[in-house]
Amino acid sequence: MAEIEIHHEHAHSADPAGRSVGFLVGVIGVLLAVVTICAHRAHTAAVIHRTEANDAWAYYQAKKVRENTVVTAAELLNALAPTDAKGEKSEKIVKALEKFQGQRDKYVKDAEDIQEKAKDKDKETEHDEVLALRFDLGEGLLELGLVLASLYFLGRQKFFPVIGSIAAIAGIATALSVFAIGG
Repeated sequence: MAEIEIHHEHAHSADPAGRSVGFLVGVIGVLLAVVTICAHRAHTAAVIHRTEANDAWAYYQAKKVRENTVVTAAELLNALAPTDAKGEKSEKIVKALEKFQGQRDKYVKDAEDIQEKAKDKDKETEHDEVLALRFDLGEGLLELGLVLASLYFLGRQKFFPVIGSIAAIAGIATALSVFAIGG
């Protein structure tokens, strides 16, 4: 029976630079995971704020439709209501017109408030999209750094981890730049 020979020496122990590059790749991978999670959270926040803005704009539109309906009803009532010999409308018609005017004023005020909230949600969405874009760019640069640093193991060329480190540093700087804009 043939004996099976087991080698206990590993290739990485003969290459101390490979150990350093392996550690670098691991650190870049962890940073990439963190930035990826931040990017996903920023995209989620943007979608949530966009949905809230769309809901507010739909509510605003509903208030404007109600306002228009009340105005149309008041105009029809005013045009079609009979008048007495002096050309005046009955007390019942005047009260109905006043009620329509009160409803219209309420819808106008409500619509203005809702419009402001919708505009605020639009601004939040835009802010979240800027954050997400920066995180995405940082993520892309970190991925590039990870791949370039990993190429060391195929070509044993020291410039790969150097270029990969530069790309990773640029990715981290880009991701951290969200704090400069209020992230």
